[in-house]
Amino acid sequence: MNPEQFQAKLAEAGILLTEKQMRQFERYYELLVEWNEKMNLTAITDKQEVYLKHFYDSISAAFYVPFNEFTTVCDVGAGAGFPSLPLKICFPHLEVSIVDSLNKRITFLNHLADELKLTNVHFYHDRAETFGQNKVHREQFSLVTARAVARMSVLAELCLPLVKKDGVFLAMKAQQAEQELEIAKKAIAVLGGKVTEHFAFQLPAENSERNLYVIRKAKETPKKYPRKAGLPNKQPIE
Repeated sequence: MNPEQFQAKLAEAGILLTEKQMRQFERYYELLVEWNEKMNLTAITDKQEVYLKHFYDSISAAFYVPFNEFTTVCDVGAGAGFPSLPLKICFPHLEVSIVDSLNKRITFLNHLADELKLTNVHFYHDRAETFGQNKVHREQFSLVTARAVARMSVLAELCLPLVKKDGVFLAMKAQQAEQELEIAKKAIAVLGGKVTEHFAFQLPAENSERNLYVIRKAKETPKKYPRKAGLPNKQPIE
């Protein structure tokens, strides 16, 4: 998917990018490749693949969920900024917070935000488990996203404590998502969530499967969650 195809495909979905936004995506690509030589940000560096598998894939959530209705977004384990920063470029009103456990990635994201002149973006070098227990951040976000970070039962414990009541946790998964969801049902309920929608679709060109789960925060998360760093992964709620 070249930049022109990327712009056209988004336009089909009602997301119209300006020249400025297209320049931001171009610069994003350049910096991603440049910094990837110094640190491991992504295995995907081919331009057409970055536009499809990182940029377009990140924004695909907005085909199904109305991002104009959200204000504060937290992206857990965003790595090189996916999905939240491509979404931020498309929807500049969003206030985006990214939490990542690797400080090198936070350094990259700060530089990227400066270069792209993104405002209302915040980057936190922290574990999701400790970030979710911090009263400053706990249950403060209208939307929390995670893309291919961990299996669903683990993701739910890392993300749902950050979602405010009546807000949304958006889980972006590839294949085998239904099986993961079945195993995670108990965890989602315990943490105060309720699955309200599921969208399955394919990425254009390569036709790889994608799954989007909308999990509404129905009630407050019990105070003991998330548990200490490492525990959600070692002993998921199942």
